[in-house]
Amino acid sequence: MAKATMTFPPDFRWGTATAAYQVEGNNTNSDWYLWEQEEGRILEGDKSGLASDWWQNAEADLDAAAAMGNNAHRLSLEWSRIEPEPSVFDNDALARYRRILQAMHDRGIEPMVTLHHFSNPIWLTEKGDFNSRLVVDYFQRFTAKVVETLGDLIPKWVTINEPMVYVVIRYLVGSFPAPQQMGLAAAVQATRNLLRCHAAAYQTIKARYPQAEVGVAKNTPILLPKSNNFLGRWWVKRANWVYNEVWWEMLVDGRFRWPFGRGQVEGLAGSFDFIGVNYYTRLYLKFPPRGKLWEDDWGPDAVVSDGNYGEVYPQGLFQAIKAVLKYDKPIYITENGLPDKDDRLRPSFLITHLREIWRAISFCYPVMGYYHWSLVDNFEWDRGWTQRFGLIELNTETQERKLRQSGQLYGEICRSGSISSDMAQRYAPELIKTLFPGESPLAKS
Repeated sequence: MAKATMTFPPDFRWGTATAAYQVEGNNTNSDWYLWEQEEGRILEGDKSGLASDWWQNAEADLDAAAAMGNNAHRLSLEWSRIEPEPSVFDNDALARYRRILQAMHDRGIEPMVTLHHFSNPIWLTEKGDFNSRLVVDYFQRFTAKVVETLGDLIPKWVTINEPMVYVVIRYLVGSFPAPQQMGLAAAVQATRNLLRCHAAAYQTIKARYPQAEVGVAKNTPILLPKSNNFLGRWWVKRANWVYNEVWWEMLVDGRFRWPFGRGQVEGLAGSFDFIGVNYYTRLYLKFPPRGKLWEDDWGPDAVVSDGNYGEVYPQGLFQAIKAVLKYDKPIYITENGLPDKDDRLRPSFLITHLREIWRAISFCYPVMGYYHWSLVDNFEWDRGWTQRFGLIELNTETQERKLRQSGQLYGEICRSGSISSDMAQRYAPELIKTLFPGESPLAKS
């Protein structure tokens, strides 16, 4: 059989992603550090400790990313390092971030920098977290300092990572560091302030660097009814609007929507240059919820990743891309991956999900890049070290690294800018019959 090849555009961004608290280590000024110390908060009592030791040795993993053929990487800045106390900025921390960003440029890796990725300075939590309007001024000031000291090295920015995840998990579920106030009213107020923070950050960045691209990374699960009846379908439609759609709608015209109230947010209208899609799985919703926001019994035929994290459902990535086309913006897949310690699912996961992106590009959908979560095993929030997302395997005791087979595959994909039947045959032969049957019309001799 001739080798069939799915080829991506030559300017496609091939990247990976990390978050500061999860990889840097010893972020002792973060609210997550305090949360770790409370018994029962982290699965199996894990601690982040050195994490992936990026604060001392990020360059080693950037070398590995460059060797894989990555030309992009998404990382975050730890607010609690940069501003450990209110109005006290740590110049040494900013200098270290500058060295990391410069190291990326030196290796031909374009940075995409996230300003807020789930963790806060302890002092901010004490002042009310995102329930307080004070957070808007604080976040604008933090952004201004970053723009002033690092902005020349940052072509792409994500203001807020997964705002709706932050709101739901902190204010409604409570498995992330709990704010002073919880419940639906607090969740609504936090969402309003996250929108204000985004608008303030967007305007601050664009005032200094108008050519910079600024967006949001939005978790976009595919939502389905557990029971396909009228109430089930109605509930999913409402939940999908509130969780997946309303954020973007508010960014379009700058107006709050139900259930977040009414009124215009200064600087919010049109405040995104691209759409960041974080896609992992599909979720089933039951009406009424009865204490559970989603169901995790995936069904007998589902392929499920470690720790019952989620169902492997590649088609959902195409659906998530299609859902945001109406906003007429460039699209980046800012996170996509799965916990898979033994690397038994990830090679197939990579090929099938990237195939959905290739299919979207074939329809002329403006998907400009892919950032796999994650480059290296990291501290996975409340799940600690029990779930491993990395293309690079990490021994947390010795800090030794080993490139997983999926990392080798991703390197071949990135360096060639393509997926081939030969790659599938060597890394995920179970896909040949479904993705490359017979003499493919795309085959090259």
